[in-house]
Amino acid sequence: MQKITTFLWFNGQAEEAANYYCSIFNNSKITSAMRAGGNVISVNFILEGQEFIALNGGPQFKFTEAISLFVTCDTQHEIDEKWAKLISDGGKESMCGWLKDKYGLSWQIIPPALGKMLGDKDAAKAKRVMEAMLKMRKIDIAILKKAYDG
Repeated sequence: MQKITTFLWFNGQAEEAANYYCSIFNNSKITSAMRAGGNVISVNFILEGQEFIALNGGPQFKFTEAISLFVTCDTQHEIDEKWAKLISDGGKESMCGWLKDKYGLSWQIIPPALGKMLGDKDAAKAKRVMEAMLKMRKIDIAILKKAYDG
C-alpha cells in the first residue's frame, strides 16, 4: 500500500476525470468508488501504478499551477501522445512542457533527456538547451538535442 496518495478535488467530475485519466495512461484502473444516495463522493484510481483519490468536493477550490503532475516520457511519440490527449476537449498549452487539462489540473510532460542536458557540466550546452526550452510549449527532444550539440 502506498503511504502518500495524491488527493484531487473536483466539482462533481471526480468519476469522469478518473475515467479520463485512466484512458490516457497505461497500467491504470478505477479501484473503487464511494457513493451516497446514488451520487459519487470519491473515486480511487491508479495511474501507472500510482494511487490517486478524486473527490467531488464542490466549487470551493480550484486547481492552480502551484501543484502539477510530472510525467516522464522517454520518446517524442510518448510526449506527443500524452500532450494531445491531456489538452483535448478544452485543455490549454502553457510553456516549457506544462499544460492544463480540461479540469484545470496542471501537468508537466517531460523527457529525462531534458534534465540530463540542462544539468550538463558544460555551461554553454546547458544554456543553449535552456534557451531552446523557454521558447517551447510542448517539449521537442530533437530541437533540444540540436541546441545541446550546438
